[in-house]
Amino acid sequence: MSKPQCAPSTADEAPSPDHITDYDRAHLATYLSLLYAAGEGENDHVMARNILRIDPEKEPHRAQQALESHLKRARWLAESGYQSLLEA
Repeated sequence: MSKPQCAPSTADEAPSPDHITDYDRAHLATYLSLLYAAGEGENDHVMARNILRIDPEKEPHRAQQALESHLKRARWLAESGYQSLLEA
Protein backbone atom coordinates (compact mmCIF):
# COMPACT_ATOMS: atom_id res chain seq x y z
CA MET A 1 0.00 0.00 0.00
CA SER A 2 1.40 3.40 -0.94
CA LYS A 3 1.71 6.21 1.56
CA PRO A 4 -0.91 8.96 1.10
CA GLN A 5 0.35 12.14 -0.51
CA CYS A 6 0.31 15.31 1.58
CA ALA A 7 -1.09 18.45 0.04
CA PRO A 8 1.72 20.37 -1.63
CA SER A 9 2.85 23.50 0.13
CA THR A 10 1.36 26.73 -1.11
CA ALA A 11 3.58 29.44 -2.56
CA ASP A 12 2.98 33.05 -1.58
CA GLU A 13 1.99 33.69 -5.18
CA ALA A 14 0.66 31.38 -7.86
CA PRO A 15 2.49 31.28 -11.21
CA SER A 16 1.25 33.55 -13.95
CA PRO A 17 2.66 32.43 -17.33
CA ASP A 18 0.22 31.67 -20.14
CA HIS A 19 0.94 27.95 -19.97
CA ILE A 20 0.38 25.20 -17.40
CA THR A 21 3.28 24.77 -14.98
CA ASP A 22 4.36 21.89 -12.75
CA TYR A 23 3.10 23.97 -9.82
CA ASP A 24 -0.32 24.17 -11.47
CA ARG A 25 -0.43 20.41 -11.98
CA ALA A 26 0.50 19.82 -8.34
CA HIS A 27 -2.16 22.27 -7.14
CA LEU A 28 -5.16 21.36 -9.32
CA ALA A 29 -7.11 20.17 -6.27
CA THR A 30 -6.30 23.45 -4.53
CA TYR A 31 -7.54 25.46 -7.49
CA LEU A 32 -10.76 23.43 -7.71
CA SER A 33 -11.36 23.80 -3.99
CA LEU A 34 -10.88 27.57 -4.21
CA LEU A 35 -13.26 27.88 -7.16
CA TYR A 36 -15.90 25.84 -5.36
CA ALA A 37 -15.52 27.72 -2.08
CA ALA A 38 -15.58 31.12 -3.80
CA GLY A 39 -18.66 30.08 -5.75
CA GLU A 40 -20.34 29.13 -2.50
CA GLY A 41 -19.52 32.56 -1.07
CA GLU A 42 -16.96 31.31 1.46
CA ASN A 43 -15.10 34.03 3.31
CA ASP A 44 -11.47 34.81 2.45
CA HIS A 45 -10.11 33.92 5.89
CA VAL A 46 -11.71 30.49 5.80
CA MET A 47 -10.37 29.79 2.30
CA ALA A 48 -6.86 30.92 3.24
CA ARG A 49 -6.84 28.84 6.42
CA ASN A 50 -8.57 25.69 5.20
CA ILE A 51 -7.49 25.45 1.57
CA LEU A 52 -4.17 27.28 1.35
CA ARG A 53 -3.12 26.36 4.90
CA ILE A 54 -2.07 29.93 5.71
CA ASP A 55 -3.22 31.43 8.99
CA PRO A 56 -4.81 34.79 8.11
CA GLU A 57 -4.62 35.94 11.72
CA LYS A 58 -0.84 35.46 11.93
CA GLU A 59 0.01 36.37 8.32
CA PRO A 60 -2.80 38.55 6.96
CA HIS A 61 -0.83 40.07 4.06
CA ARG A 62 0.56 36.72 2.93
CA ALA A 63 -2.83 35.04 3.23
CA GLN A 64 -4.57 37.72 1.16
CA GLN A 65 -1.83 37.83 -1.48
CA ALA A 66 -1.76 34.04 -1.83
CA LEU A 67 -5.53 33.79 -1.97
CA GLU A 68 -5.88 36.49 -4.62
CA SER A 69 -3.14 35.07 -6.86
CA HIS A 70 -4.34 31.47 -6.51
CA LEU A 71 -7.95 32.40 -7.22
CA LYS A 72 -6.84 34.40 -10.25
CA ARG A 73 -4.84 31.41 -11.49
CA ALA A 74 -7.72 29.03 -10.80
CA ARG A 75 -10.06 31.23 -12.84
CA TRP A 76 -7.54 31.40 -15.69
CA LEU A 77 -7.29 27.61 -15.69
CA ALA A 78 -11.07 27.25 -15.68
CA GLU A 79 -11.58 29.76 -18.49
CA SER A 80 -8.76 28.98 -20.91
CA GLY A 81 -5.77 27.22 -19.37
CA TYR A 82 -7.58 23.88 -19.19
CA GLN A 83 -7.07 23.56 -22.96
CA SER A 84 -3.37 22.94 -22.33
CA LEU A 85 -4.29 20.07 -20.00
CA LEU A 86 -6.51 18.52 -22.65
CA GLU A 87 -3.78 18.75 -25.28
CA ALA A 88 -1.22 17.04 -23.02
